[in-house]
Amino acid sequence: MYLKVSHQDGKKIVAACDEELIGKVLEEGDLFLDLDTYASFYKGEIADAKKLKEELADCASANLVGEEPVGVAKELGLISEKDIMHIKDVPHVQIYRI
Repeated sequence: MYLKVSHQDGKKIVAACDEELIGKVLEEGDLFLDLDTYASFYKGEIADAKKLKEELADCASANLVGEEPVGVAKELGLISEKDIMHIKDVPHVQIYRI
């Protein structure tokens, strides 16, 4: 998966996406996710689940797309099944810590 960590206003933002989804546009009804135009938001380093877990531990927000990143967040207990949105059968979740 791709993993990109950025900082804005002193807050850590994590974005992760399954590699094969980069470059695709997902559209279903009113739901739209452009992983082509916004590929650079997600396309950082290639990472494994362990690295994503480390980055999610202290992030202010996360934007996760695909089976692997969403599965990691679920495994950590950060989200439940009801928090996951599916667009063309691709899981997507946004996490915000306030």
